[in-house]
Amino acid sequence: MAGRFDRRRSKREDEPKPEWIPKTSIGRRVKSGEITSIEQIYEEGKPLLEGEIADHLLPGLTEETLDLMNTQRMTDCGRKAQFRAIVLVGDKNGHFGIGAGKSEEVRPAIETAAKDARRHIVCVPMGCGSWECGCKTRHSLPIQVIGKNGSVEVTIKPAPRGLGIAANPVVKKVLTAAGVKDVWSFSRGHTENVYNMAMAVANALDSLNKMRYRGDWKEMASADDMQKRAPKAEPADVPAEN
Repeated sequence: MAGRFDRRRSKREDEPKPEWIPKTSIGRRVKSGEITSIEQIYEEGKPLLEGEIADHLLPGLTEETLDLMNTQRMTDCGRKAQFRAIVLVGDKNGHFGIGAGKSEEVRPAIETAAKDARRHIVCVPMGCGSWECGCKTRHSLPIQVIGKNGSVEVTIKPAPRGLGIAANPVVKKVLTAAGVKDVWSFSRGHTENVYNMAMAVANALDSLNKMRYRGDWKEMASADDMQKRAPKAEPADVPAEN
């Protein structure tokens, strides 16, 4: 049975993908080469309505199934069972997405979740915000961020280079897919819920895109350098002694 399943899976992977025919104006601009990055789409305030846009602009996207569970709901005809899949996609270079999908079979549920994840790509502005490091490379986050989803709250702090990702397995998978290499994290709430954990991390990283900052995150130096550049307070005038 395992060999038969492997042969079927290999045949599906070898099947050529159909040619992408854009259905939206953003998709047509992407295919024509007018738009060359996802950041350009978000700067215009446009959403990603087609998953093929992410595949076209981010050819290095990888897929990973975070969770697969069986759900049931009561209908007039009795119980109806479905599979619910949570899929994570990312290029390990500042882009990732999380999606959910349901279906009566496993494979359609995973495919639906993968398409949903590609339509919700998050751009992560990375930097070096640890006061212990100061290497000025894009290996961590520029500042501390906090994300919430449901009862789960996740705090992510920048760490010095070489520390790695100090987090639970779900947070570690999301940060690895996003390309973040060195952070500390703390989570509380019902952390066994995989979807809420993953979405809390996504909300924390996406909060960097919603902050007002003069300049660019890429140009932000380490906290140590920022303190050095800060103007020093002038000494107060002291009355002369008679």
